[in-house]
Amino acid sequence: MITLAIDASTYIGTVAVLRDRVVVAEGEAVMRGEQEERLMPAVVATLGEAGCSVRDVTRVICGAGPGSFTSLRIAGAIAKGIVMGNGARVDGLFAVSSLALIVAGRSEQLEPGRWLALLDAMRGEKYAALYQVGAGGSVRELERLGLVRDADVASTCERLEARAIGPKEMLEAAPHARGVAMLLDQVIEHGRVSLDTWEPDYGRLAEAQVKWEATHGRALRATGEA
Repeated sequence: MITLAIDASTYIGTVAVLRDRVVVAEGEAVMRGEQEERLMPAVVATLGEAGCSVRDVTRVICGAGPGSFTSLRIAGAIAKGIVMGNGARVDGLFAVSSLALIVAGRSEQLEPGRWLALLDAMRGEKYAALYQVGAGGSVRELERLGLVRDADVASTCERLEARAIGPKEMLEAAPHARGVAMLLDQVIEHGRVSLDTWEPDYGRLAEAQVKWEATHGRALRATGEA
C-alpha cells in the first residue's frame, strides 16, 4: 500500500509517502509568495524519492485544516485529482485534521501528556484542539476547542493542564504530513470522504470574502457573485 499524505494548512505545504505504515520519503513546498504552484512538483519529487510515481499511489490522505484558505484548496484539489486519476487502483480519499498533524508529526519526541495544538487564525485568535500523547507516541484527540484568543492561550493551557504546541508556541512545530503515520488507524477508521462534496475545514471565511461582505453589507452567495 502506497499512501500519499499532503497538508497545506500553513504557508509551507508538506508531503509524506508511506509504504504500508512506514514513512519512506518527505518533502515540502512554499505555498505563498511564489509565481508558480509548487506543491504538486513537491508531490512528484517526494514520490520519486520513494521510488514510485503518482500512478503507484493507492491511498491519499489530505490535511483538512483549519488553516490557509488558498493553500488548503490547492492541497485538496491535488488530492482529489490523484484519486480520480488513479481510479480503481486507489483505495480512496481520506482526511485528517491539520491540528492533529502538529502533534502527530512530533509525537515520538514529545513527553506523554496533554498538548494544545494551535494554528494562527488571524484577527488575534488561534484554532485550537487538545490532544493526549501516549508513551509510545500515540495521539488521541480529547477536545476540539475552535477559536481561542491569543491573550487566552496561557490560561487555556493552565485550565486544561496542557502544553502549547504550534508555530511560534511554547514548543514550536508546524503541521506535517508525516504525522499521518501515527494517525493512520484513526484516519482509516473514520472512513473515506466524498470526492464530490468534501472540502477542507477552512476554519473561517477567507479574508477576501470578509472584506466583500463588509463592503456590500450582505453575505456572498455560495455560488459566487460578481
